[in-house]
Amino acid sequence: MAISGSPAKLARDIADGYLSLTPPVLKQYTPAELKTILNHIALVGRDLRQEKISIEDVPAIKNRNMKLSRLNQNSTVLRAFCKKHRIPI
Repeated sequence: MAISGSPAKLARDIADGYLSLTPPVLKQYTPAELKTILNHIALVGRDLRQEKISIEDVPAIKNRNMKLSRLNQNSTVLRAFCKKHRIPI
């Protein structure tokens, strides 16, 4: 199954909590698409880390950390899926 929409949008949806990658969801994608998704997850994570947030803005820091946590969790799930199915990434 092709990635519907752009991979960057998919990664942003993961960060925002609208989508979560699970093994049944990942079965739909080809190895090239899985690699593209993983790369875009890393790009969105890098963009989130570059944002300048004031130390006093606790809700914004919490929101950013939650997005980074979601990205890291989904990246781990994707890597484990690829390792289990012997898909090189």
